[in-house]
Parts: sequence; C-alpha cells; structure tokens
Amino acid sequence: MEKFNFDKAVKDLLAGKKIGGKDGVLAPLIKELVEAALEAEIESHIADEVLEGKRNRRNGYNRKTVKSTSGEFELATPRDREGRFEPQIVKKHQTTISDEIEEKILSLYALGMS
Repeated sequence: MEKFNFDKAVKDLLAGKKIGGKDGVLAPLIKELVEAALEAEIESHIADEVLEGKRNRRNGYNRKTVKSTSGEFELATPRDREGRFEPQIVKKHQTTISDEIEEKILSLYALGMS
C-alpha cells in the first residue's frame, strides 16, 4: 500500500488543488485511514476469538470499490478464516462512504489515533 505523501499534498494545496472531493488532496489519505481502521478491527476480532478459545486467524483480503465524496478507490478489506469478521467502519456489501464517516476518520487522525 502506498503511503500518503504529505509533502506532495502540501504542494498540491499550494498549487490550488481542492482539499476534498473527487481527486482532492485528501482522497488517498481517506483510503489509507479506512484500511488502517479495518486492520485494527480484524486484530481486535481475532484477539477476542482467541480469548474465547476459538481457533480463528486472518485469511487475506477481499477487494471492493468504494465510492465517497473523495472519489472512488479500491479498498482491501481483511477477512478471517472462519468468516465471522463483520467490519464496522465499512460493512460487508457497503459500497459508499458518507461525509459523516470521512469526517470521523479525519478527526480521529487529527487526534493522533492513526
């Protein structure tokens, strides 16, 4: 996964590129933060299952195209071997992310919860 380039983002902003919306400066950051949140969710899910004595583990990723106000992007959603993982930030079969979710993600990042 390509990391968000802050230097490029600042240069784009100074060049007059929009901060949000399709092809906005923050579009790659939204993708990166959503995937990081999904990784935290799967880790928590697997840890809970291990504590319950279940033998579950990670099993790769599913890919889906998600639409947001920042444009479309391909999201890598982690999965577990038993198929019990239910992501909360972007639920199964969900193909759009609202402004509200984007704002929550960005506010968590701003608070240092990356």
